[in-house]
Amino acid sequence: MSANDISRLINGFGRFRARQYEQDPSAFEQLASQGQSPKVMMIACCDSRVDPAIITDSAPGEIFVIRNVANLVPPCEFDGHYHGTSAALEFGVCSLEVEHIIVFGHAKCGGIRTLMEGVKGGQGPGEFVSPWMAIAAEARQHTLEMCAGESIDAQSRACEQAAILTSLKNLMTFPWIRRRVEQGVLQLHGWYFDIERGELLGYNPVLSCFEVKN
Repeated sequence: MSANDISRLINGFGRFRARQYEQDPSAFEQLASQGQSPKVMMIACCDSRVDPAIITDSAPGEIFVIRNVANLVPPCEFDGHYHGTSAALEFGVCSLEVEHIIVFGHAKCGGIRTLMEGVKGGQGPGEFVSPWMAIAAEARQHTLEMCAGESIDAQSRACEQAAILTSLKNLMTFPWIRRRVEQGVLQLHGWYFDIERGELLGYNPVLSCFEVKN
């Protein structure tokens, strides 16, 4: 990032302060003094093109966002290692008591593409990305079986959506999530943003497919 890139970000903060903070400083004072109480948690990809707050036109404090490579949820594990996504899930569910968790996938996901094609020697990240993407290995295998002979683009799209279902299944391995879902105080959702078509799709568990929501 060049100095001009940094200056652009600082100038952007100036516009944010003038357009939002200075227009309604009491809202930010309330957020500072009373803390956050979002009703929705979104598990989104760290892809720079897919910002869930921008896409859903959400204000500060409205959604609690977890971002990682390919918006994946690992299964619940207690192995003594670092678990950033699991820690954020625990905080959002047990401390903030969110009422909805949305796994928010998207088209043209680089992580899923890496999963489908594999990491080529010296041509991409692999030391951390590949083990992380193994969370979606089941989604990859399902895609290869169901979409055999189709193009890599078609397979990647299918796997992007299948990986959302894997994450939804993994969410239910956390006891405090499963308990709240069974009690009816927490709902799980699978969403898919088609960046090419500008469409938002939601998973319909009754029809077992993704449907356009807008």
